[in-house]
Amino acid sequence: MFHIVLHEPKMPQNTGNIIRLVSNNGCHLHLIEPLGFELDEKKLRRASLDYRDLANVTVHPSYEVFLSKFAGHRIFALTTKGSRCYTAPQYEDGDVLLFGSETAGLPDRILQSMTEDFRIRVPMQPGARSLNLSNTVAIVSYEAWRQQQFSGGQ
Repeated sequence: MFHIVLHEPKMPQNTGNIIRLVSNNGCHLHLIEPLGFELDEKKLRRASLDYRDLANVTVHPSYEVFLSKFAGHRIFALTTKGSRCYTAPQYEDGDVLLFGSETAGLPDRILQSMTEDFRIRVPMQPGARSLNLSNTVAIVSYEAWRQQQFSGGQ
């Protein structure tokens, strides 16, 4: 399946929603520290309901540590500055979908390290700043899974 990576997420409600999402679509969730909350925080538990035990979640102490474990994987950075629509790539099993924090997005140093083909975006109306993080993760991860004919789903 796919790897969803949240780089320094700030809002427990979004991460809780994404935990619930990955428990349903089979993706592996990776959280890169520092987090803006504790993993046992009440807001996170409320948003993820009882799905936490069904989700595959790994915490990494830094982006560099995460990156060292995913050498050789294709990493797609989701950014409002992306040059390609999220539907353009042909996603493959094991691909990484990298999302920035709710308040800052992905740091420029990460975006600059990727070619334009791997910086993708979700289209929005002119003048709109951004979508909610958990909504964006849902949109993109389900497109990737759709391209795999919802393999493993029912």
